[in-house]
Amino acid sequence: MPQIFPKALNPITKMLVLAAPLLAGGTGVTGAAFYRSSYATGVGEIPPQPVAFSHSHHVGQLGIHCVYCHTSVESSGFASVPPTKTCMNCHQQIWQGADLLEPVRNSYKEDKPIEWIRVHNLPHYAYFNHSIHVAKGVGCESCHGRLDQWMNLTKQNSTLLMEWCIACHRTPEKNLRPKSEVFNLTYDPKKPAEWVAEDFPKMGRQADGSLNPLIGTPRPTNQKELGLLLKDQYHVRDAVTLTNCSMCHR
Repeated sequence: MPQIFPKALNPITKMLVLAAPLLAGGTGVTGAAFYRSSYATGVGEIPPQPVAFSHSHHVGQLGIHCVYCHTSVESSGFASVPPTKTCMNCHQQIWQGADLLEPVRNSYKEDKPIEWIRVHNLPHYAYFNHSIHVAKGVGCESCHGRLDQWMNLTKQNSTLLMEWCIACHRTPEKNLRPKSEVFNLTYDPKKPAEWVAEDFPKMGRQADGSLNPLIGTPRPTNQKELGLLLKDQYHVRDAVTLTNCSMCHR
């Protein structure tokens, strides 16, 4: 039987055999890099909004509390977008004639909500509840970053990838803080402070009606020690339960 391929192709064949794993590996690395890139995750992307709202101005410069606008963040699965009436509480007196706020005035006048573009857009198959994270002592900064410093226009700070969520669920103590500090964007666990009643469920009242013995004592200034203590006080579940598929995929 005559030879189908000439011997001159042998070196080329060897090169192809050696190149195949490298090509496959390179493709995998490229795919992983793209999957984690800001282009795919949306980190840092600033979608065009009807109104150029600045968190750093309202929160950092004016000192407006998060809950003033996001009223349901402590009790609902959604942080909620404030109604136009909330904006007009101030802007009936401040910047009432600014062109920038024309959409806000029209919305209030016509009683039609402003159609904001969603920034943190979780997949429909992922369940997330804002209130449970706030109740367990996860601060706004842990997910949204320093809104008071650099969020001139609203953008996504974290990847929202499953690996990012699981990393926190495996070691929640790294991100737990006293409940009185959840909305404090300048919070520093190393800064000495004392426990207050607001740091505990039911304002520090235990089942027998007595105050939690930690109230009035110094907080740990080491995040690991503090986080483990809060994990116990706030009854945060174990890592096995928190990383169970049904925790987020229901």
